[in-house]
Amino acid sequence: MKSYRLEPGHGLAGLTVQDRDEPEPGRGQVLVRMRANSLGFRDLLVVAGDYPIPVRPGVVPGCEGAGEVVAVGQDVTRVKPGDRVAATVFPRWLDGPFRRENAAQLGTMIDGVLTEYALLSEDGVVRVPDHLSFEEAAALPLAAVTAWNALTTGEAPHPGSTVLTLGSGAVSLFVLRFAKLSGARVIVTTSSAAKAGRLRALGADEVIDYREHPDWSAEVRALTGGVGVDRVVDAAGPLDQSLRSVAPSGEVAFVGYWLSGAEGATPVDPAALFMAGAVLRRVATGSRAHFVQMNRAVEAHRLRPVIDRVFPFEDVPAAFAYCESGGGFGKVIISHG
Repeated sequence: MKSYRLEPGHGLAGLTVQDRDEPEPGRGQVLVRMRANSLGFRDLLVVAGDYPIPVRPGVVPGCEGAGEVVAVGQDVTRVKPGDRVAATVFPRWLDGPFRRENAAQLGTMIDGVLTEYALLSEDGVVRVPDHLSFEEAAALPLAAVTAWNALTTGEAPHPGSTVLTLGSGAVSLFVLRFAKLSGARVIVTTSSAAKAGRLRALGADEVIDYREHPDWSAEVRALTGGVGVDRVVDAAGPLDQSLRSVAPSGEVAFVGYWLSGAEGATPVDPAALFMAGAVLRRVATGSRAHFVQMNRAVEAHRLRPVIDRVFPFEDVPAAFAYCESGGGFGKVIISHG
């Protein structure tokens, strides 16, 4: 079988293809024939050596993938051969709050899914909705689960509430879709009129061009009668403007410190945290329970992810280069054919 392997710190030059024997599942393990993968900003950080979690030399990269179970080991009861499944990003995080003992992540500390066959724990896979293709299912494990966790932990959005999500990246697109399912009013920031039109087509109630309005938090306040929004999902930053956009007793779901204007950003003044009067919550993707709950909503509403472009498995380096260009809208997918 062919697998991509990564030597961290060497960029794309450290990404190679190796041919190895197909593994056999041991006790509690499943062998999945991967059919599709997804790439995003997180993968660029891993390849560049800028990711906060240690990357093991020679690791199989990639944390998002879907495929078919082809073999199971002893004592496996959750899935069977023929099941269509997706891998969970943190295979040991089953439910409850995130803990350090659950921090092993696919594609960094343990082998990921940019491979023809992935050997996974039965606890680290979930069945995918029947209406989705493998390519669509591969778009879910990271960005969609992050969006679901960011929205549903704590007081979830409901009719009459207002959600702000920043940018038109994959997490924000899922936040928009899921928040609209709850009946919330959704405000989105973006950088172009073309993207604004696509966001409105997906259901955005208001779109703010942050190039036209650099102080976009003032626009958010104006759109909410000065009150602010009930929840901000900050996947783009800067964080200080998120704090100025949220209502007292609201929440800012903070999706990764490197995603919120870290480069060249002004440090957040503790006074801004205090005056916001809101909860600031870090979001680290989500648990298997989040994934299962999200899949129920995806299936019930026949939701399909926004896919930007599909590359063949042989062209993963080209897919990375396309991600790095930053001009897409939706998920970048790797298809195994």
